[in-house]
Amino acid sequence: MDSGVLDVPGARLYFEVRGTGPVLLTIIGGGSDAAMAAPLAEALSGRHTVITYDRRGATRSPLTGPPGQQRVEEHTGDALRLLEATGPGPADVFATHSGALIGLDLLARHPGRVRRLVAHEPPAFALLPDAARWQRLARDLLDVHARAGVGAALRALGEATGVPPPPGPDPALPSWVRAMLTRMAANLESSLLHELGPFSAYVPDAAALLGAPVVVAYGAGTRGRPLHRTTLAVAAALGTSAVELPGDHVGYLRSPSEFGDALHRLLTETLTA
Repeated sequence: MDSGVLDVPGARLYFEVRGTGPVLLTIIGGGSDAAMAAPLAEALSGRHTVITYDRRGATRSPLTGPPGQQRVEEHTGDALRLLEATGPGPADVFATHSGALIGLDLLARHPGRVRRLVAHEPPAFALLPDAARWQRLARDLLDVHARAGVGAALRALGEATGVPPPPGPDPALPSWVRAMLTRMAANLESSLLHELGPFSAYVPDAAALLGAPVVVAYGAGTRGRPLHRTTLAVAAALGTSAVELPGDHVGYLRSPSEFGDALHRLLTETLTA
């Protein structure tokens, strides 16, 4: 595994590169970092050159200016610059949770840079019939944070979305997992304060994505939960059907080999609407 830092407008992005073969960029959800995708990257390293990175505002990808509300488009610019650093050709992209919104925006704005996108459980709450409820939740969570702290706000978010916050570091866990969870404690607060509002209001550009090389997917363990609803809403907006992948919301971390095999098939099979 090789690692480095890429300077982008307003931030310095930490990234890792593993494997050989066609380039696959992974874009992880807010509060997570490259370590979340490391097991998947290892599982795919014999078939892909996998790029993982910490999104702007994370502890290893610090901002170079004061913190502020982060727009999807800023993160799209970061992903584009990472792809540009790999060469001129298009690359595959696996993007999950809020990272999937970035992936959809990247494909809509820069279709020539993406060979195929797998958008896993995009939280496009703005497409749901009860979108106003989710907008209120984003505002209410800021109030909860101000009154009771980040832990209470993350628990409330987990109860609403069906995705519980990560556990605290446990001495029984591998050292790399403990280090990741320690970083995530800081990353999640930054994501809550500066990303949740703008991202929850984001609407994918369906017109630009119609007929585009995108697979919209959800985890089998997420069926019936809010992120399953948002995934189906995105698929309907794009005129396609959602695909089921192994595991739950973080199946790529819990079962990287099984998930990686399924992802590889999606990246190599012929797309059908």
